[in-house]
Amino acid sequence: MTSFGIRQYKVTEFLITVNFLTDWLMNAPISKRPFIATIAQRYEDAPRIIALFTSLFKQTRPELLYLFQRLNSKQRMSWKDQVKAKLETVTGEKAEILSVTPVGGGSINETFRLETSSGMYFVKKNSSSLYPQMFEKEALGLKILADTGEIPVPEVVAWDETNEEAFLIMKYIPPGTKSADFWETFAKRLAALHGHTDKMFGLDHDNYIGSLPQSNRRYRSWTDFFREERLEFQVKMARNAGKIGSNTIRQFERFYQKLEEIFPDEPPALIHGDLWGGNFIVNPEGEAVIIDPAVYYGHREMDLGMSQLFGGFHHSFYKAYNRYFPLEPGWQERLDYCNLYPLMVHVNLFGGGYLGSVKSILKKF
Repeated sequence: MTSFGIRQYKVTEFLITVNFLTDWLMNAPISKRPFIATIAQRYEDAPRIIALFTSLFKQTRPELLYLFQRLNSKQRMSWKDQVKAKLETVTGEKAEILSVTPVGGGSINETFRLETSSGMYFVKKNSSSLYPQMFEKEALGLKILADTGEIPVPEVVAWDETNEEAFLIMKYIPPGTKSADFWETFAKRLAALHGHTDKMFGLDHDNYIGSLPQSNRRYRSWTDFFREERLEFQVKMARNAGKIGSNTIRQFERFYQKLEEIFPDEPPALIHGDLWGGNFIVNPEGEAVIIDPAVYYGHREMDLGMSQLFGGFHHSFYKAYNRYFPLEPGWQERLDYCNLYPLMVHVNLFGGGYLGSVKSILKKF
């Protein structure tokens, strides 16, 4: 590496040089490639020699580029250094990292508890190429929820994204134990959140549901939004991937025709969007803190349906919610229809038994 003078140049400049020289070698006339021409002149089959050299460079260029990209990545700051720099920029204080403790983060994100000289933080990290703008959207969603002042959410400190990695920094919330009125308070606060409404269903930006993009194009009608932006989007994805059959697609089409009759007319409510039992934690005060939002303005029963899908919510939660923000008759049955959306998300992500649950809900159509 020293013989090539790599240490005398920035790696990015070297990469540009490799590309330039290779393109020149493959495309320039022989007169401009004297070292090849000199060799070729000694042989009768000059075109074969030219082709041999050209092929060699074509084959080795990817390996050369990969090698120096790896070298370049090693020279870049580690994610810890990037987090440290971001913290110091945002807080204006020194933030020496004292310890890093991995926390279970699932299949999308790596998560860590960071102890620094300026405080404790919770950091999520993932691939920016696989999930572009995911943490930017999550930070926006948390801000929308926080700005209502209705229900606790993690405090976002900063987020950032490079060519390879992205991270989200939040204030660390130590775990607590549920208070005696935990479910009552949780229900009251969620009902208050749902009291924040908009003129249209959707949101002014798209975001994510799990690791899948979530389109939030705005509609005046809940049934139009639910059909086009929630169900049809997922059904088409599943159909294109061969995960759903024509009979189930026809059932969805018949279900769409009944949507106006099924859902009561309500204003677009601000909802968490992914409120299953794993998306709330308990803070030291014994209160629910909602995390990992997929926010939009939708039908408020979407949150309640999702809360029932995988369990984790006590039955008293629903009784309390109904006292603070009464639901229209038939809401229990409608929750199954609401859950067609997260179930189809899971069909697209994981396949398997989730399609059986979809078919079970649609069997009457």
